[in-house]
Amino acid sequence: MLKKYTFFLFLFFSFLSAISQNDTLQIKILKGQIIDSENKKPLSASHILNLNSVTGTITNDEGFFELTAKANDTVMVSYLGYSSIKIKVTNDLLKGNELLIALYEKSEEVKEIIIKSSKLIGVLEVDVKLVPKDKFTRIKINGIRQTYELARPKTSDFSTPIAALFKPVDFLYKLFGKKPKQLRKLQKIKREDNLRKIMAGKFDREVMMEYLEMDRNDLMKLISDCNYSDYFLKNASDLQLIEAVLDCYEIYKALKMGKIERSRLPQKKKN
Repeated sequence: MLKKYTFFLFLFFSFLSAISQNDTLQIKILKGQIIDSENKKPLSASHILNLNSVTGTITNDEGFFELTAKANDTVMVSYLGYSSIKIKVTNDLLKGNELLIALYEKSEEVKEIIIKSSKLIGVLEVDVKLVPKDKFTRIKINGIRQTYELARPKTSDFSTPIAALFKPVDFLYKLFGKKPKQLRKLQKIKREDNLRKIMAGKFDREVMMEYLEMDRNDLMKLISDCNYSDYFLKNASDLQLIEAVLDCYEIYKALKMGKIERSRLPQKKKN
């Protein structure tokens, strides 16, 4: 009898625990405003991304936003020229109160950029061919057929075990195999229009570093290992980088599985 009573008590408290946990993980709306830390002016078009659910939004003209989230999610807030922050969502933040999030302007020095003029005539199809570029430059313009080579991993020869310790593309292949959620998150960004819009306006690489578990240097090595140029590394948006990494991964996966041969890959066109 005592054992039966104890068993029912166990079921009862397990039920209460399940209800409590379900309430804790319930999806709610996170509300807030993004402002400049110095002048307190709202930062419109700030990017807010839920790294767990891969949902995002952009602040309105007054800097306000609403984003679905649940307890324990991590939300990244960023604005061009400002230091990004990550916020761990707690139940207290989901009780309907609006957050006030202040971002600090980056103190990095602005480097001089020299832009050389080209003899462009104003016709897109013609001007694309006149823009100077190195032989590895990747340029994608909506409405224009891509004529450059599809990204493919370099066939690097590692002379020592230390040199072969970190091969970025191989690391990427293993990462996506062990943690398919990371792959699905990047694919979701590439697939959904609102996320594409957010990432197209980002150039800080922070989301990719978060999902790929790499620091900035390793991320740059990865893109380089995928045979993209320094020009692309410096000028591509985060969306373009995500697309480049996913394309590189698909080709590398096909190579590893023997579905394609290196000799059948597109070859570089000589200038």
